[in-house]
Order: sequence, then structure tokens, then C-alpha cells
Amino acid sequence: MDKLLVLYTMKGCVHCETMKTQLKEEGIDYYDRDINEYSDEYDMFVEITENDYVPAFMIVESPEVEPKTLLFAPGKDFEDIGDGVNIIKEHFNNEL
Repeated sequence: MDKLLVLYTMKGCVHCETMKTQLKEEGIDYYDRDINEYSDEYDMFVEITENDYVPAFMIVESPEVEPKTLLFAPGKDFEDIGDGVNIIKEHFNNEL
């Protein structure tokens, strides 16, 4: 696998469910991280991005060799779910 997608979500979040549905429809696999279950990991994400909204996501490129991590937060890096999904599609386009 060339890239990994980590999606930060929370239970009861309609926007999170919408993003997960759209990613499934696009055939994009992801690791779902509930922000309450993975609070330490999410706290680091929030500290770096200075944004605590969900759904947020992280793309790890080439995890086997010198990984490059890209962080994306709503309201900062994308305005709506469709924009976020498009960012993901751009990064994963060559793998689909």
C-alpha cells in the first residue's frame, strides 16, 4: 500500500457519516478513528492543526519508506464534505 487514510470522526456526527458513506462509494479504504477512543492521537492532531472539528483526516504517503504525513481539518483546509472527499480522491486517484 502506497498511502494510508486516517479519518477522525465521532459518534452521532452527521457530517462524519456522510464522509464515510462518500468514501465507501468511491471505493477508498480508510482507518476510522473515533476521537473519544483515540483521544491522545486526536489531541496531537488538534494541537498541530489548531482545529478540533470533525471529520478531519490524515494522509500518510509511502508509509514503508520515509513517510510524509498530510493533515486536513474542516473549516481550515476544506469547507464542506464534498471538498474533503475531493482532496482525498486527488491523493488516492492513482491507486483506485
